[in-house]
Amino acid sequence: LIGVGGVGTGQDAYEKIRAGASLVQMYTRLSYEGPYAVPTIKRDLAALLKRDGFSSVQEAVGADVKDQLKAKPAAKPASKGWF
Repeated sequence: LIGVGGVGTGQDAYEKIRAGASLVQMYTRLSYEGPYAVPTIKRDLAALLKRDGFSSVQEAVGADVKDQLKAKPAAKPASKGWF
């Protein structure tokens, strides 16, 4: 899953990662600031990962989805003959 659109900060990238993105595309900020934007975003992303107890980006991928699945009771299977 690739997180695209509206990624201009480490927080933006982090939200897409927690939602399930294993790759995040950042274009607009890079086109305005160039490669100077990358260290700031990396620093912010690392701080957010550390704050939430993740040791890697991979650990954070889908964390919000996993939390929702834990909180939501399992759906009951459909009864036979419902269609």
